[in-house]
Amino acid sequence: MPARTTGPGSKRARPRILPLVALLAAGVAAALGARPAPAQLLATGNLADLTLEQLSNIEVSLVSRRAEPLADALASAYVISSEDIRRSGATSLPEALRLAPALQVARADANQYAISARGFNSVLTNKMLVMIDGRVVYSPLFSGVLWEAQDVMLEDVERIEVVSGPGGTLWGTNAVNGVIHVVTRSAADTQGALLAAGSGTHDVVVGARIGATQGARGHVRAYGQFSSRDNTERSDGTDVTDASERLQAGFRGDWTGESQAMTFQGDLYRSDIEQIPGTRRVSGGNAIGSWTRDYKSGAELRAQGYFDYTEREQPGSINESLQTWDIQAQHGFRPAPKHDVVWGLEYRYQADRVANLSPAFALLPPNRDLRTTSLFAQDAFTPHERIELTGGVRLERNEFTGWEYLPNVRLGWKSAKARLLWGAASRAVRAPARVDRDYYSPAAAPHLFLAGGPDFDSEVAKVFELGYRDQLAEGLSISVTGFHHDYDKLRSLAPSPAGPVFQNGIEGTNTGVELWGSYRASASWRFNAGWVQQSIDLVVAPGQTSLIGTATLGNDPKSWGQLRSALNLGTLDVDAAVRYVGSLPNPEVPSYATLDGRLGWRPRKEFEVSITGWNLVGPTHAEWGFAAARPEFERSLFLKITMGS
Repeated sequence: MPARTTGPGSKRARPRILPLVALLAAGVAAALGARPAPAQLLATGNLADLTLEQLSNIEVSLVSRRAEPLADALASAYVISSEDIRRSGATSLPEALRLAPALQVARADANQYAISARGFNSVLTNKMLVMIDGRVVYSPLFSGVLWEAQDVMLEDVERIEVVSGPGGTLWGTNAVNGVIHVVTRSAADTQGALLAAGSGTHDVVVGARIGATQGARGHVRAYGQFSSRDNTERSDGTDVTDASERLQAGFRGDWTGESQAMTFQGDLYRSDIEQIPGTRRVSGGNAIGSWTRDYKSGAELRAQGYFDYTEREQPGSINESLQTWDIQAQHGFRPAPKHDVVWGLEYRYQADRVANLSPAFALLPPNRDLRTTSLFAQDAFTPHERIELTGGVRLERNEFTGWEYLPNVRLGWKSAKARLLWGAASRAVRAPARVDRDYYSPAAAPHLFLAGGPDFDSEVAKVFELGYRDQLAEGLSISVTGFHHDYDKLRSLAPSPAGPVFQNGIEGTNTGVELWGSYRASASWRFNAGWVQQSIDLVVAPGQTSLIGTATLGNDPKSWGQLRSALNLGTLDVDAAVRYVGSLPNPEVPSYATLDGRLGWRPRKEFEVSITGWNLVGPTHAEWGFAAARPEFERSLFLKITMGS
């Protein structure tokens, strides 16, 4: 590999010495006045100090739309805690998602990521549903997530729930291969002031938050965050033009009563991302309101509404503005002693407006009004204290294919308190996106290279899963899930008299296993490990033709894994993570293994200094893209100081 070179125009020729020195000086000054904290205070919120029994009581709501212990969830579920995020040293939401063993996370450049579970990964992944506090953040333009537009103040994240496998019955179309839900902390849990500032080899992140009480039963908070990322570099040392700056601010208010609670929150953001021929800008805002009422009978009523506005300016391509209005309600109740029912409905309206800027391609028509209506119901039946049978279905109507049905059935047998065997069968769909129906190239007729498929149908997956979760010994727990996805009507490109059109001409399977576990070596030392092995087999369906074959549906390794260590030495946290990702086939990206590490000094709960290193061993490595243009990621350091509660 050629030696790295830097020139006057390279941001890496100007190391961030002053920010690093300033942060270090501030840390030393604060440390001089710091006093050792009591042991019980240091242990607060530290997962390394929790027993496996306490860990098994961590709640997850993605699987059944009701809070339940993770140990009882009949799905391949994983929870990334706030403590996990803190000890990882992650500086962005996509980097925090690397902590979930089932997710394949590949960084495409300084801002873009490809994130998926169980295959079909790309920067436009269209089979993963992502939510932030119940707000769906996928784009109807391509049914995926623009990760450069999504971020939160990580210090305010309570947990990230990750379910690999279908979740369409409860969460709708596009929840085909998995669901990610980022849950932020209540305002009551973020009182007082907090300042978090970090600077490193390639990044600067500064955030501040303040929380206060509002009346007798209310709490509010406001926050602001700034981040800056340098250009990444290719293997020959030249810059990829992808540096960025981002500003984000928001608020949250929570009001609680004896039997009801209400939340109102919102965010504003703007990102400026360098690219050729000009700066790409992503901006927007959102507002969410929710209300929950608990009844003495055990029933629960919940209503939520949100508005989301996103604007994307991509020079030489398109300008897009998207308004989303969503309202939903759900009711949970027990009609009989052995039945736990949840049902609900949702209506979503999206106004997607596109200005086509290039003669090479266009969205036609440029403007679309998209309406989605859905109704779901699910019953968890417990015929025996150790057996649970769950069945449900969702009916959802979209503008392109009309009504879709999304059923699932799950059976669990808990043979011991910490041992669960479960199985599931589900049907999930990926509804058409605008690119499937409205994308044309060139923009003017005749569309010789590509024409949107007027008859493009929903992609369908029939999924079968078998899982086992157990505490094998004191301090040792595991979760194993085998899965088989049978896909039909996947996107293909077929010839036609009017030019190539998108059709549903590919089918195939993905079969694999997900394994992760936790081992508590001592009261202060914990290990977590995970491994995924999968085999994807896609073919052109009989009688169909695909001009592009199957390669464009995703780029996935056959295996990936991680091993993480969390060690407490009094006021010191010592963390390390070994990551391995297998090679990607098309375009070819070599496999890589690397080591990340973090050293944190926390003399009291309200103060911490940490230094995190990424890619500490081995050569530089790529994670995504064609060899000629993709970035290579090298060793980097990040110094951070956090002050406040």
